[in-house]
Amino acid sequence: MEEITVLSLLPPALALLMIIATRKVLPSLGAGIIIGALLLNDWAVLPSVSLIWETFAGIFVSEGAINDWELFIILFLLILGVMASLISFSGGSRAFGDWALQRVKTRVGSQLITLIFGILVFIDDYFNSLTVGQVSQPLTDRHKVSRAKLAYIVDSAAAPICVLAPLSSWGAYIITIIDDILSNYSEIPYSGLQAFIYMLPMNFYAIAAILFVFLVIVWKLDIGSMRKHEERAIVHQQLLDPSRKNVPGDQAQDLDTHNGSVSDLVIPIIALIVSTVSIMVFTGVRAAENVTALTIFAETDVARSLVYGGLIGLGASFLLTLGKRPSAVNVIKTSWNGIKSMLPAIYILILAWIIVTIIDQLQTGEYLASQIDDSISVVFLPALLFVLAGLIAFSTGTSWGTFTILLPIAGEIAGVLDLSMILPFLAAVLAGSILGDHCSPISDTTILSSTGAGSHHIDHVVTQLPYAILTAIGAFAGFLVLGMTGSTLGGLSTALLLILAIGFYLKNTVTSLPQN
Repeated sequence: MEEITVLSLLPPALALLMIIATRKVLPSLGAGIIIGALLLNDWAVLPSVSLIWETFAGIFVSEGAINDWELFIILFLLILGVMASLISFSGGSRAFGDWALQRVKTRVGSQLITLIFGILVFIDDYFNSLTVGQVSQPLTDRHKVSRAKLAYIVDSAAAPICVLAPLSSWGAYIITIIDDILSNYSEIPYSGLQAFIYMLPMNFYAIAAILFVFLVIVWKLDIGSMRKHEERAIVHQQLLDPSRKNVPGDQAQDLDTHNGSVSDLVIPIIALIVSTVSIMVFTGVRAAENVTALTIFAETDVARSLVYGGLIGLGASFLLTLGKRPSAVNVIKTSWNGIKSMLPAIYILILAWIIVTIIDQLQTGEYLASQIDDSISVVFLPALLFVLAGLIAFSTGTSWGTFTILLPIAGEIAGVLDLSMILPFLAAVLAGSILGDHCSPISDTTILSSTGAGSHHIDHVVTQLPYAILTAIGAFAGFLVLGMTGSTLGGLSTALLLILAIGFYLKNTVTSLPQN
């Protein structure tokens, strides 16, 4: 396939339609992979099989060396699974649930604490999604909050807060790209970091997503499929759909759990967080030529830091478990249960990485980006770029890939049409990328949010989609106002007021489920 055509949209579209129709993620991703490989090889079967195998092998070995990104993410998932299983086995999860239950009296409170924790852990989205979900599970489980609802809260705080934080892996990466774009225009008097700060109030989707999840929690706005999950959790005490099996990342309660204490959970989690952040800073300092707070997070080795920090957290949980004097057989079985609990998520993640690689070779993102018409009025371009970035991120499953493709294009458009609009254009791309990330079933952040929360992935995708679309409506209106008036305050006010109006409407039209 030499020419970029509309057919490049076929693999992600097929995968999405099959996921919606069958509610089976793995076969759907597999179908998208096969069609994509066939398109790349002009429908020749053997070369397509070879391409799929090479792409799969590249997850583990690349250019004759260990692929220390994808492989380390898989290792971190396995480490986290074993760690969670040991914490549960030692009684830490139960003790933390009992302790939290005495202090957090309501379902709303348990959800708000999860949201606050997600906002505080802004260093990295992978770290955020997995850690916040694992820590919050014992509390939200005790208050009978469905795992789908937990996954939505986790996901709504992960990417949005990371894209707003300069001192995060996301912020550093974005600032680096923006700095390169702005260097082409001598008349722009500010740096990439300054531009990033100026753009923060223009990232309407990220801000609105955090506001909307707060409203969903406080006003109990359970709509669509989410309502079914929440009703099942409250009325029938079932946190998951009982018709589904193999929950990714679920904390195993097998074997005999011990009478643990809160420290059995808190100490390993603190060890994990402190050591991971410390190693991120250390690897960033070693790699950076000019050491600043920004360059540290721009150059840090996130995947390696997660693995090393995970091993330290696992070591702490292992030592605390040994203090209960369990049998060796039970420790081994518990560890194996932790590994098995992560396998469904790893299978989904591997297939997502394969289809993303194939979509990248099909140049799906480039095709969508090429559809921008230069004749469109600059007034509508912020809203258009927001939608286009959402489509690219949704189709490719990657926010960062969308940043790489569309940010330079948005900068070039501003340079040609109206350089004063460069920041609104760039902000619209960032906001749309988060929207697409939230909606895409092949987004690694979405997959890991499901994993951290112990939710079935398809349940998380389907229940989050209506909230993401409603948030997108508010953000889209904000970008229209921003394009028409040039006022950041006007655009942000429009987006947030519309989100409040949508929330207030739902509050008065949707009957709230009973709460405690």
